[in-house]
Amino acid sequence: MKKTLYICLGLLAIGFVSCEPEFENPVNEDGVYDSGSTNFSNYVAVGNSLTAGFADGALYITGQQSSFPNILAGQFEFAGGGDFTQPLMNDNLGGLLLNGQQITDNRLVLSVDANGNSAPVRLQGSPTTEVTNGPTGPFNNMGVPGAKSFHLVAPGYGNVGGVPTGTANPYYARIATSANATIINDAASQNPTFFSLWIGNNDILSYATSGGVGVDQTGNIDPSTYGPNDITDPNVFASVYSQEVQALAGSASGGVLINIPDVTSIPYFTTVPTQVVPLDAATAAQLNAQFALYNTQVLPGLVAAGFISQEEADMRAVSFSAGQNFPIMTDDDLTDITQVLIGQGIPAPTAELLGQLRQVKANDLIVLPASSVIGTTPNPDVPTNIIGVSIPLGDEFVLTTQEQARVSTASASYNATIQALASANDLAFVDARAALKRVAEEGVVYNGGVLTSAFATGGAFSLDGVHPTPRGYAYTTNVIISAINAKYNATLPKVEIGNYATITLANNAPAQ
Repeated sequence: MKKTLYICLGLLAIGFVSCEPEFENPVNEDGVYDSGSTNFSNYVAVGNSLTAGFADGALYITGQQSSFPNILAGQFEFAGGGDFTQPLMNDNLGGLLLNGQQITDNRLVLSVDANGNSAPVRLQGSPTTEVTNGPTGPFNNMGVPGAKSFHLVAPGYGNVGGVPTGTANPYYARIATSANATIINDAASQNPTFFSLWIGNNDILSYATSGGVGVDQTGNIDPSTYGPNDITDPNVFASVYSQEVQALAGSASGGVLINIPDVTSIPYFTTVPTQVVPLDAATAAQLNAQFALYNTQVLPGLVAAGFISQEEADMRAVSFSAGQNFPIMTDDDLTDITQVLIGQGIPAPTAELLGQLRQVKANDLIVLPASSVIGTTPNPDVPTNIIGVSIPLGDEFVLTTQEQARVSTASASYNATIQALASANDLAFVDARAALKRVAEEGVVYNGGVLTSAFATGGAFSLDGVHPTPRGYAYTTNVIISAINAKYNATLPKVEIGNYATITLANNAPAQ
């Protein structure tokens, strides 16, 4: 094949992120702000990475300091709020150690290469946060990265002995009060006067970010049988979420429940375009010739024999043209025709390539990590073997429309549960889905700029494409404050979004 293929994703063209003018905080005076009908003196936050302050693919000190609960607690201080403690990491690298061995990556920074191109890279350095030597609590911030809804009530989730096998969470193992403790009991035992609960994102997010490489467990009410990328059964979610609300509300004068955003609107899914393969006319014609028999004989033959439907055959047809093209991919929701093709005398390697092959469609979503895979040649000795063109892009790099529908269905059910429980328990409710949609579709104007979901330059999302920047967490805090003020007749002041950091270029020098 003519070697004219190159991939231009735009990620390498990320320029310096300008710093908007900063403004002073509003002048706040004692007695101006009021807690209304609730009491902020002992605030406890429960959730996952979004509560912990996770950003740039890791948990690190400055990220935790900009967690939404920490920012919120700062505003609570204007209306009777007390101290707020967090289980801070040891450094700003973000990696975790287990018995001296690093088990999680350092955080990402935006670095410039020798050619002046900027791109996310892992921050170099040796992390110092040891799971087996965690800080002593209790902690007001009980956000545990990676936690799903049912993990909050699971004894042993903080047992350090289960970390190597994946049955326990290293972040919780750092701070759990005992090996058999549960996150929700550790939180409730602090007798919060006010609480926030933001959980459920990971019950669908890991399925989505893995390109649907998991199982939709709807109908299976035993979460102990779930894999890490599976979608949680909505009834399981409803059951454990209700338990969690009841546990936290026992001592509280109020609380806020936050629903699940549309995960497919975050930069992780919206940065890489679907028509990502540029071809000239000659190369496109050469590729079409290679797929001609597949399109004109194999697929019709499979339809005639009843192995696949005409609709599936239409979906599987491959066609290239001069200009931008959809890459080819493996879709595990297609009928696997590998053995049928082998039975017809097609060599096994070719049959396996065609087994569940199709081109990406316009409504599919290519995940962010694919940007470093599409257009590469796994074997330098065979330069015509190019991923996305002559080698299918792996299923884990594409969230298909069918997989998106599974995520959407589960998310809608979770959100109905959250809103119903907020109403039933007379708690504040935050529609994070609507708030994130506003960022993605309109942008949010603040003092000195506009917050958008554009990868690396929009200001709202960190370099992992999933978690907010400090500025994004500040916006989140303001959305939560609006809900609290409305529910409890409180008068909490909002924060100035522009006073919080976003992504900036960083030399890859170890931070302390």
